[in-house]
Amino acid sequence: MPPKSIAIIPARGGSKRIPGKNIKTFSGRPIIAYSIAAALGAACFDEVMVSTDDPQIQAIAEAEGAQVPFLRSASNSDDHAAIAEVCLEVIEQYAERGRTFELICCILPTAPFVSAERLKQGLQLLTDSKASAVVPVAAFSYPVQRALQIDGSGSLSMIWPENYNARSQDLPHSYHDAGQFYWIQTATLRSEKRFFAADSRALVLSPGEVQDIDTLDDWKLAELKYSFRGAKQPIAD
Repeated sequence: MPPKSIAIIPARGGSKRIPGKNIKTFSGRPIIAYSIAAALGAACFDEVMVSTDDPQIQAIAEAEGAQVPFLRSASNSDDHAAIAEVCLEVIEQYAERGRTFELICCILPTAPFVSAERLKQGLQLLTDSKASAVVPVAAFSYPVQRALQIDGSGSLSMIWPENYNARSQDLPHSYHDAGQFYWIQTATLRSEKRFFAADSRALVLSPGEVQDIDTLDDWKLAELKYSFRGAKQPIAD
């Protein structure tokens, strides 16, 4: 019997940089709808839920097919709330209701490029590798070893000057968090209280699947990229 798993989409209200970010319209739909649709389309979860403190987000999430059986506590709803703590709160709330899950997939609410297929691949990697966690990553487009810095006077210098003469192709690849989802063993999240667990595996995504969305310029770029990709996400009317 496969282990029970839950998809948790953390979406609090009150975003400051992009007001209403988690339900702002992205290419015609509330952006959170893409994460919900991918989770439902993956058909590998016993529960797909949204953790929120906002009744408006709750209503939209439920309309898109997610469960919101309770609202998030005030202590986990401010700017400093850690996603790991939010997910642990969800797990404890379900446990109090008599439901437990061995695996957690935390899916970010502003990840319109997330797909059901990638979610399933993450689960398969977690299962096959017997790792504690799986983190989707993407390669930096330029070697970080040749990064530059600007000091207070405007002077430009290399952070690692020893790499001045190094060829880009000779430097090892560096990766960054794709900002989409995290698979993790529930026991691991309870013990380590973080998604970058000590025994994590990487699921490498292509640059076209990844876009950080922190500013309105990021948002516009993400919509352009989404349109260019042909809007292949599993969103149904």
